[in-house]
Amino acid sequence: MNAADNYTSETNQKDLAAGVLKQAAQDLRRFHGATSKIEQELYFDAYSWVTSDDCYWPFSFLNVCQLLHLAPDAMRGELLGDAALSLLGYWTRRCGRIARRFQTFLSNPFTSEHSENAAEPATLTHSLN
Repeated sequence: MNAADNYTSETNQKDLAAGVLKQAAQDLRRFHGATSKIEQELYFDAYSWVTSDDCYWPFSFLNVCQLLHLAPDAMRGELLGDAALSLLGYWTRRCGRIARRFQTFLSNPFTSEHSENAAEPATLTHSLN
């Protein structure tokens, strides 16, 4: 197996893992207040998968988190917390997360630029002596 095959295999595994995690998140949200037996079973399956500490199955929750470089406890809290929210609450929380990430994204270049500029005058002053 060459490097290209390894990369493709790893990418496919990550895509599948991300899909499994996304489906569980959708099932937890969609079927949280389910009344039919089938929908309750779908919710329970997703809930059991997220709360399980089993790592023997290749796509267990713990293995998926490891493959995607996610903290299992934080991911559990997020998934189960989102499931308990109403649709409006879910989207409000999600928009808040996006806004915080965007704010962090915008502030990082200015913070690093400020730090670099702050170091320049000290260097100039030192070189004049």
